[in-house]
Amino acid sequence: MEKRSNRERDLIYTIRNKCRVCYTCVRECPAKAIKIVNGQAEVIKDRCVACGNCIKVCSQGAKVYLDTKGAVYQMLEGQERKKVAIIAPSFPAEFEEYDDHRDFVGMVRSLGFDVVSEVSFGADLVAKKYNELILSNGERRFISSDCPASTAYIARYHPSLVDNLAPIASPMVAMSRVMKHKYGDNIDLVFIGPCIAKKAESDEVDEMITFMELREMFEESGIDPQQVEPAEFDPPLSGRGAIFPVSRGLLQTAGIKDDVFDGNIIVAEGRNDFQEAIKEFEHGAIDTRHLELLCCEGCIMGPGTSKKNRRQYSRRLLVHNYVQHKIDHFDKQGWKENIEAYRDLDLTVGFEPNDRRISSPSKEEIDRVLRSMGKYEDKDHLNCGACGYDTCEEHAIAIVKGLAENEMCLPYTIEKLHNSVKELAVSNEKLVSMQETLRQTEKMASMGQLSAGIAHELNNPLGVVIMYANILLEEVSKDSDLYSDLKLIVEQTNRCKQIVGGLLNFARKNQVSRDEVDPVKLVQQSFDAVIVPENIQVNIRSDGLSEQKAYLDQEQMTQIFTNLVKNGIDAMPEGGTLDIKIKEEGENIVFILSDTGKGIKKADQEKIFEPFYTTKGIGKGTGLGLATAYGIVKMHQGKINLDSNADPNEGPTGTTFTISIPNKPEK
Repeated sequence: MEKRSNRERDLIYTIRNKCRVCYTCVRECPAKAIKIVNGQAEVIKDRCVACGNCIKVCSQGAKVYLDTKGAVYQMLEGQERKKVAIIAPSFPAEFEEYDDHRDFVGMVRSLGFDVVSEVSFGADLVAKKYNELILSNGERRFISSDCPASTAYIARYHPSLVDNLAPIASPMVAMSRVMKHKYGDNIDLVFIGPCIAKKAESDEVDEMITFMELREMFEESGIDPQQVEPAEFDPPLSGRGAIFPVSRGLLQTAGIKDDVFDGNIIVAEGRNDFQEAIKEFEHGAIDTRHLELLCCEGCIMGPGTSKKNRRQYSRRLLVHNYVQHKIDHFDKQGWKENIEAYRDLDLTVGFEPNDRRISSPSKEEIDRVLRSMGKYEDKDHLNCGACGYDTCEEHAIAIVKGLAENEMCLPYTIEKLHNSVKELAVSNEKLVSMQETLRQTEKMASMGQLSAGIAHELNNPLGVVIMYANILLEEVSKDSDLYSDLKLIVEQTNRCKQIVGGLLNFARKNQVSRDEVDPVKLVQQSFDAVIVPENIQVNIRSDGLSEQKAYLDQEQMTQIFTNLVKNGIDAMPEGGTLDIKIKEEGENIVFILSDTGKGIKKADQEKIFEPFYTTKGIGKGTGLGLATAYGIVKMHQGKINLDSNADPNEGPTGTTFTISIPNKPEK
């Protein structure tokens, strides 16, 4: 099967179960090639430039690159072709544990490579071509083309600048051409370096692995520096090109000035600087200067290097020390002969635009998204960067383009979370109230069954006692001592009859028959059925009623108000005020009955609606009035609440009952 072109590879992937939704990869991606779907970061293959920033910053290891070790192992197993490895000049910064570079070269050979050469000789050739290009083109300005991530970024997002890319191959491609010129086409060529983008840069290299993958191959193959024979790199050996991977390495290799007064080169490296330099070059602000661009802070900080030593300047020092040692033992004449031997080697390369830009959305679309996140004015734009975008507007644009989600906005998500907590608190409060209502209903149902049984058994005997007591009362003289005894029997039996009647009324499952009634008249009629002492002032208010009508069971509601009014009067033996307020709240009609009496103790308030529980003295209450009222309100699908204070130290004493009932006709 024909080998797929390296340029068609998908290089970076997301391990979904490791992604922790931190959006760091979104922030660090210069191409904005990260798409958030259901809170998970996905790499958009045709937008990705393989700079590897997302891999370097992902602390969870959720971003990984294409593993090509298997293809290299398979290549090394072949017998018919010469195996050639070309090593990037940044290797001293990665393999710092080897004091002598020959130990490292010997380990690479032990994997099965016949030839191990330095890419830095290709850098020497490339630097010479850059020098010639700049000196021979007068006013024309170029952008360096040795960083494949930078060239891919320009081709995709600044395609108008493709013609400004220097038509010179990278050191890797240059060295691959040197190797094929020297050994012929019948070779298997592997590049080993710090860059992921190299895996898709060119088909002139058969395969590419990173320094990290090389370390894994050493470990998997059991290769130890103590057990290998040290070896020198195969010629052609490099000169100053070994300094190529550090910042300004191209300029130093080519001997080009970049000082403030005489130089005409601008060096930009790292995610932010290289993007800004491209923008300013495109807009004409710095188009009088050449650009040297690197996506990383020098190749020594590439994403294919290990994380054990991420100190940029100590890595620079390692490369510097290697180069210094190299120059001290430099065969200058031999190097010049090699440069001359490959002077006519074709090092040209071409670039094609590959536009991946997405058209900007309209202001109306952006504003609509911003409003959906609660950003109505400029002051609402916090630009905190938590979403991975520098500004709220950039985040909104990404949402319109389908690259981001609203929930990536931290302030919006926090506000949404707070609202959810509030809603849960309200739901929990309703649930607790419902549970309390169910407990009360269970109590009422049990007491109702008990009451019905007691009332049924007592009603008939009590009727017989009353009848015969009245007969005897009529036959006995009023002056007789027996008369007063019989009269007491009749009175107490009648009282028992009333209690039994209350039990029956409590136990009876009455149906609600809603009729249109005047709520004010309903309350007034309840007062008319009760004797109100002169030392008690009664106030009835109906503020805010849109209509003087309510849909209630008049008989049952009269029973409630009569009972509550009696309780209020009993609570104010020395006089006071009884207020009744009638109002509307939404679709409910609300009755609020307040007295200025002695109040109900907190310990009694939880039991106040239970049958047979009363705070009145012996013989003054049956404990069924409020229980009956509670049942009637619930049958109306309403609520009855109590608020009372019996401690003068905590404020005025008194009790307030609030009854809220849906004001709707019976269906």
